[in-house]
Amino acid sequence: MLVLASASPRRREILGRFIKEFKVVPSNASEECSLTEPKAYAVELASRKAKEVYGQTGGTVIGADTVVSIDGHVLGKPRDEEEAYKMLRLLSGRIHRVTTGYCIIHEGKEHCGAVVTEVKFRELSNELIWVYIRTGEPMDKAGAYGIQGKGGLLVEWIKGDYYNVVGFPIEIILKLRELGFEVL
Repeated sequence: MLVLASASPRRREILGRFIKEFKVVPSNASEECSLTEPKAYAVELASRKAKEVYGQTGGTVIGADTVVSIDGHVLGKPRDEEEAYKMLRLLSGRIHRVTTGYCIIHEGKEHCGAVVTEVKFRELSNELIWVYIRTGEPMDKAGAYGIQGKGGLLVEWIKGDYYNVVGFPIEIILKLRELGFEVL
């Protein structure tokens, strides 16, 4: 049995494009983390999520966590509209990194890694930032935007895996294939 340890509809949708049968069991693991290096931070949270769900379900479990970082700082999900504004203002006109850490527990062994994609934002006016915030879309997204939705308007270009920016890199699918899962 393959289990996705996430409540994210985006992760469920991407995994479902490549693998037909899996179960979704959202993790209740803490997302508080004292690590500051983006890859270590994302992998730590992904591992916690996978372990917590593995303890409930067994089988093969996938945990993932996505963070946005700029100037060495990790940007999580905004707590409120003001914090979303500060994040989007910071990202405006600049290149940042989106890192998704993952952990697959298969046959009791952890297979963990991280994927990094560079994203460049357009120069954003204050008006556009507030219009976007008022859509509500930024509030449950790392870095306060979702590239797959209205937030795509904010992005000038990306370098790397688009699916990583959405929150579920293709590397996870390829790792599952290596572990013997039927893909496609």
